[in-house]
Amino acid sequence: MTTDHDDFLDPLLDTGFKGYPRTQPPKRRSEIGQAGWHVLAGDLPLPLAVLKREALEHNLQWMQARVRQWGIDLAPHGKTTMSPQLFQRQLDAGAWGLTFATVTQLAVGVAAGARRTLIANQVVNDEDLAGIQLLLHAHIDLRVVFLVDSLAQLALIEDWAGRHPEHLPFEAMIEIGVDGARTGCRTHEEAITLATRLHESAAVKLAGIECYEGQGATGESGPDAAYANALMDRVEAVARHCDVNGLFDTDEVLVSAGGSAIFDLVAGRLKPGLGRSVRGLLRSGCYVTHDHGFYQRMLNAVDQRLGCDCGESLRPAMEVWATVQSRPEPKLAILAVGKRDISFDLSMPVPIARAARGSLVPAAVPPGWKITALNDQHAYLRWDDAEEPQAPVVGERVGLGISHPCTTFDKWHWMPVVEEDLRISDAVAMHF
Repeated sequence: MTTDHDDFLDPLLDTGFKGYPRTQPPKRRSEIGQAGWHVLAGDLPLPLAVLKREALEHNLQWMQARVRQWGIDLAPHGKTTMSPQLFQRQLDAGAWGLTFATVTQLAVGVAAGARRTLIANQVVNDEDLAGIQLLLHAHIDLRVVFLVDSLAQLALIEDWAGRHPEHLPFEAMIEIGVDGARTGCRTHEEAITLATRLHESAAVKLAGIECYEGQGATGESGPDAAYANALMDRVEAVARHCDVNGLFDTDEVLVSAGGSAIFDLVAGRLKPGLGRSVRGLLRSGCYVTHDHGFYQRMLNAVDQRLGCDCGESLRPAMEVWATVQSRPEPKLAILAVGKRDISFDLSMPVPIARAARGSLVPAAVPPGWKITALNDQHAYLRWDDAEEPQAPVVGERVGLGISHPCTTFDKWHWMPVVEEDLRISDAVAMHF
């Protein structure tokens, strides 16, 4: 990925970016905070997704402090935000490196300054293998480790390597998977056979063992702990076999896991006692903004396990503001925001604040307000009979909490960063 520094880290924003005011001239991202704009002053068109600075900074610091207490490192998943500015904040806060799902995402992270990277996915295509090699040759201090889960994948890697004798050795971690879930070795024997072949291969260096526990998360501590422990038992068993039999090809073994739902249940299992140094890497990504929905429900159980008071751990840092555009029938308001603007894959958005037309001060919403459906550009806001006196009016603004930040970030190419009073103080850009 070739980039111009100004266009990449400090892009020029203009009316081609959704949410940018049509009445304003283009501005560099770094100039947005000096424009004097306010979300509720009508300075920018709605809908508008924003990031709350104080919550964002709190989340960065809290997660970094937590992994230090656990004696492991953080390699946050960059697919959540795909924002070079947020990548830099995570690295500046102390992250060991960054994780990605694809080589295209990896290239964005490398351009943002990441030099220790994971691809928490299988790499199989010639173009992707070649892309990794281009990055490795362009950055002598770059490390890229990706996942392998089958002899068929290894055969493809070796075939490519045989046709490109100048290549640098790839680094790989074996993925341990779960029946009915997505990728990863299903049995201990399968993983051991693969480890032996990886160690014998001239194309690949075996660097560690990996898993992803998030697909089994329920939010119930008992079942979640049993599930995570059983999975990590398998990871540790493979790691010990590889260690005892000299199958690892690096001085330091990487052991990695961790989505954003039950990360605490795997964190303590990421440094098994081996005969060589072990680096535990937690890959949580959604922590950076958290949410008001799915991850908030999961965090309630995490907080109980960690003994955290309400608000002490992660805080929602993303909101989407929209206008009430119609009141077509009783107990129904249509908001001018939809599937093109806000996540809906895990649950509907949550009304969290309202502001009358002309007001710069948000207020609480009645507890019965609910978003019941989304179209491409419309949201259906409904309420109870008892809340009719507090019903929204046309022109009012409504703030929505989101569920699953990944699928809200990818609907925007930039987001303002706001203070608690919704004054815009900064901005970030995204590269999806």
